[in-house]
Amino acid sequence: MKKIIILISVIVVLLAMGCDVAGSELTQSENSDSRAVQTWNLWEPMDWFNTSVWNKANWANNGFFNCGWNPNNAYFSNGKLVLKLDNTWSNGYPYSGGEYRTNNTFSYGYFETNMKAVAKSGTVTAFFLYTGSPRDEIDFEVLGKNTWQVQLNYFVNGVGGHEKIINLGFDASQGFHKYGIEYGNGYINWYIDGNWVYGVNNQGFNANWGAAMPSHPMQIMVNHWPGTGVDGWLGSYYYGGPTYAEYDYILYRP
Repeated sequence: MKKIIILISVIVVLLAMGCDVAGSELTQSENSDSRAVQTWNLWEPMDWFNTSVWNKANWANNGFFNCGWNPNNAYFSNGKLVLKLDNTWSNGYPYSGGEYRTNNTFSYGYFETNMKAVAKSGTVTAFFLYTGSPRDEIDFEVLGKNTWQVQLNYFVNGVGGHEKIINLGFDASQGFHKYGIEYGNGYINWYIDGNWVYGVNNQGFNANWGAAMPSHPMQIMVNHWPGTGVDGWLGSYYYGGPTYAEYDYILYRP
């Protein structure tokens, strides 16, 4: 009985202080820095919604993202993850996109997907690594205005500006191709169909000596979305029907 009284007293104190235990847990779960760091292999064939590993976004990024993330726009068909972009209103925006992301974060290692992009001006089909605060990020982005190219980029503590355009030699919207990121301590390498295409490091190769590089564990993420106010980058977006980005698998090797 004494223990029960003590427990009730603790709860009353917490409520008096304005603490919301459940709310704090929810906020923490949305912060990638607070997520568990996975140190073992990941192989996801994209046959079904594996909730123990993945989650579907259900909010809006705001900024130049002209859509809300709608969980219904991330679904599975014929052994593929499909991310749909359509004109359904979502989270205050006139369009709905799809975003799929891991529950855990992952540190250094090799990340790969087999992806079919969308050819549509004003849109992006992406495979990337991301952590929220401080913001580190490593990107593969196929800009729908020219699917014969892919844009690479990375962010360190929220600072980007490291874009690199790679000519693919194929149309990324006409078939599946493998896009790989090798993320290490002080370096990044990007691969397409198993071939190295670009790299940076803090030892002077496509970067400055001692330059800051991503260093935090990150979630694995994929999304498909339209832009607004960034026509110079993505081209103009005019809705002409739904578009579908597809992902055959995602893997991680530490």
